[in-house]
Amino acid sequence: MYKKRMELILDINDQAYPVKLNDKFRLVIAKTLREDGLPDEGEFDMKADYPRLRQFEYVMYGKVYRLEGDDNAGESSKLAAYASFGGLLMRLKGEAINLHGFEVDANIYLLMKKTDF
Repeated sequence: MYKKRMELILDINDQAYPVKLNDKFRLVIAKTLREDGLPDEGEFDMKADYPRLRQFEYVMYGKVYRLEGDDNAGESSKLAAYASFGGLLMRLKGEAINLHGFEVDANIYLLMKKTDF
């Protein structure tokens, strides 16, 4: 069985959310915090109730600033998405089919929660 692998390089604020080597975590990247999937209003409302946030311990808001692909055509092509979360950077690299929703200048949320498995 072939497993689709992703490679993640991620800066986090380890004073706010300490992560140790070999910690396991669940990571979700979303375009919106709204449960109905509609786009956000453009500004985060601290008074609004976002049920999705209750499931996670660490959340960042940022913007995709670059996409890089290899020159291979077809299913095996690789893509890397780069995002900045207020200066904390992320690179997510993998098969292009797994990163098809990323667009340059798109706003995204990164949500994390440590897990035992």
